[in-house]
Amino acid sequence: MSDYQQIPEGKDPELWELAKKRAGFKGHFVAYVIVNLFLWAIWFFSGHRIHSGSNIPWPLWTTLGWGIGLAFHFAGVYVFPEVYSTEKEYQKLKNNQQNKKK
Repeated sequence: MSDYQQIPEGKDPELWELAKKRAGFKGHFVAYVIVNLFLWAIWFFSGHRIHSGSNIPWPLWTTLGWGIGLAFHFAGVYVFPEVYSTEKEYQKLKNNQQNKKK
């Protein structure tokens, strides 16, 4: 689904935007869980032998790294949704365009 698609008739534009962001986060979260479960399963069933020379399991790095990105995605959708608002950015651009015409 493209961000440039029309808002369905009868839908509140702000709520529609927020719903799209939340659905996007949920998809991101599901992918995170599935991929990381797969990586941990590989590590577990390989006898824990495949690591970088330390006692730290190698899937921990992907889990933590991707987890940081997931945490920022969560914050952008649920904690600070107005910071990443398309409507807010649109209004800034529109105001800038109107100021240039003056």
